[in-house]
Amino acid sequence: MTIQIAGAGPAGLAAAITLARAGREVVVHEARREVGYRFGRDLQGLENWTVGQDVIAELEALGLSTAFAKLACTRGTVYDAQGRARLVESKAPILYLVERGPGPGSLDTALLAQALALGVTVRFGSRLERLEAPAVLAAGPKAADVIAVGYHFDTAMPEGFRVICDDALAPQGYAYLLVMRGKGTVKSCMFSGFKSEQVYVERTVEAFRRLAGLEMRDARPHGGIGNFRVPASAQAGERPVAGEEAGFQDALWGFGMRFAMRSGVLAARALIEGKDYDALWRRELEPWLRTSIVNRALYGVLGNRGYAWFLRRAASADAREFLRRHYRPSWLKRALEPWARRRYRSRRADASCDPVDCSCICRCGGILSAE
Repeated sequence: MTIQIAGAGPAGLAAAITLARAGREVVVHEARREVGYRFGRDLQGLENWTVGQDVIAELEALGLSTAFAKLACTRGTVYDAQGRARLVESKAPILYLVERGPGPGSLDTALLAQALALGVTVRFGSRLERLEAPAVLAAGPKAADVIAVGYHFDTAMPEGFRVICDDALAPQGYAYLLVMRGKGTVKSCMFSGFKSEQVYVERTVEAFRRLAGLEMRDARPHGGIGNFRVPASAQAGERPVAGEEAGFQDALWGFGMRFAMRSGVLAARALIEGKDYDALWRRELEPWLRTSIVNRALYGVLGNRGYAWFLRRAASADAREFLRRHYRPSWLKRALEPWARRRYRSRRADASCDPVDCSCICRCGGILSAE
């Protein structure tokens, strides 16, 4: 029996690859005309701190291609609202810079190539109205809990990452500048104040020009959204829901690729092995997702003085281990969950539908809310 997958993002392709490796016939439906269409040539960070295993080793262990261009970052520069620069360093990579989109060397292109080599059929421009089981839903975010807006550009700047934590540039978020292989991305990643996004983008560009010597050629505007939550169930009837369609993303900083690919693999395993998908993701993802919600609520009350304190602490320790401690599930984070849930609520509102018998491809995806 052919297994259908809605969405050719990292979650959908990870599911397709896992299913094909197990000998299943797979068809992926992608509404856009090419893989990674909405990202252009966006540079993003593939985080390497939520668990002890290196993320590249983890992807290889999951059977997913790592044949994409990447820059291992063991150091970077962070700035507080006063413009004070601090170097954050780690013995192991803090994160890997990767390119998103349809171009050569991107993460999306590498996963697509692996899926096609395994015999997966990918249908671009295929927008589904219904999707009968067995199937996986992985069609991307359904609401904007965070937006990242700015520019892609060519540059001769040194490779690496720079971050500014300042509510005047990115309310309750951060501004970032990423450079790899002569390409750059500069954005304001904001968690509120969306209506004034252009003001924050202009401030972000000016701040990086002043602090880091930002130099842009052929600048192209770009923006994206993120959606994160902990669902009561990531099943739409008999169909597993993976990636950001389920809300599986880091709520603190918005790093979602690692969660997306892991959830895609888990969704495939649930179909292959006849296991309870909700039980799989709750064991392997939920503790970190819940911790990230607490981290988001805590970060939201820090303000610029609190950000400066946080950056000082990060710069005085091994940055990867520092972040890992903050993401590690603990009794304290569990105790703070009720408070965090009162402070943070996803903008995503589920439409009323019947998730037991529904086979539609609707805005809610048939997922029950935990909020």
